[in-house]
Amino acid sequence: MNPIIDVAQLKEIGYLANLVIVDARSSKEKYDQSHLSGAIHFDLDTQMSDIKDDVSKGGRHPLPEVGDFLKTLSATGISPQNHIVIYDDMGGANAAARLWWMLRAVGHEQVQVLNGGYQTAVAEGIACDAQEVQLPWAYEVFEAEDWLVPIASLEEVKEVSKSGGQYIIDVRAAARYRGEIEPIDLVAGHIPNAHNIPLTENLDEAGLFRSPEALRELYQPLQDRFGHDQIIVHCGSGVTACHTLLAMNYAGYDVSKLYVGSWSEWSRLYLPMATGADSNSHI
Repeated sequence: MNPIIDVAQLKEIGYLANLVIVDARSSKEKYDQSHLSGAIHFDLDTQMSDIKDDVSKGGRHPLPEVGDFLKTLSATGISPQNHIVIYDDMGGANAAARLWWMLRAVGHEQVQVLNGGYQTAVAEGIACDAQEVQLPWAYEVFEAEDWLVPIASLEEVKEVSKSGGQYIIDVRAAARYRGEIEPIDLVAGHIPNAHNIPLTENLDEAGLFRSPEALRELYQPLQDRFGHDQIIVHCGSGVTACHTLLAMNYAGYDVSKLYVGSWSEWSRLYLPMATGADSNSHI
């Protein structure tokens, strides 16, 4: 299934009985004020993450245990039979892509991210309301004992950072990568030998995903040299990195590795750090 769906396509499938629309914007307050009609809300901090007191252990948004996530899906009313469409208000980069990744990682194929998100849907006439939607408990459950798409461990990233052999992509803004600013984490800079391809390069000027052809032009050199299983993608806390994993999948490539802890974990462990511009981000 195409991982991206346009608003016009959503309108066409709106009649489907198994369709579940998920609002993955950054706060429940936004959902309570207005959301796409029929959408349920899914929270990044409480339902997509298992946040620890010590950020050095897994970063700011570590994944929950697979079993806990499966229970969350059932409690939310999402079952393996559902066609799921997810949106946020940051071009998919807030949490829509993260939830897409997590659902794919438990084996669900019928999941898509809404191109352009909430703003585009409203502009193109998708109905909205403020009525909270709660689906009944899903008794048809997902079955997975572990995440089914590649994850790079901290130890693997340490080794790759020293010895190479794989390609590490840092999707944060260029100024954060260069170490000029750091608005969230404690230390500015980047993982040595990581290369900067900001996630904004996945989008056009209108905030929509670039075409699969344009994305292939961007990522084909990496895929040719390393292959999807030798590419590690990270960000600040393992959320926006999923945007690039989504974009590469939209371009036709298998899902590459996610380093979930990302810079928030790496920097708090005071591991080697680098600053300055990237001289080889696109090979």
